Amino acid sequence: MELGKSLKIADLIRELRQQLHLSQKQFAANLGVSLRTVNRWENGSAVPSQMALKLIEEMLEKMGEPGKRLLSEYLSKTQQGEDS
Repeated sequence: MELGKSLKIADLIRELRQQLHLSQKQFAANLGVSLRTVNRWENGSAVPSQMALKLIEEMLEKMGEPGKRLLSEYLSKTQQGEDS
């Protein structure tokens, strides 16, 4: 995993969580992961599993336009990099 890719995901998760006005603990509970896991995602030391990424994508889609903006800004760029 390249560093730039994990940082984009970290930024996406942080921004999504903040836009939803959730603490790391609340965000973790919504995804069924631990607080420590969300903290690691946000500081770039770990990346979400494919299942967690799918749940994050669903959260973004439910947000409407703000979620679509975040999704296109962060996640689609990351997935395009994986497809190449």
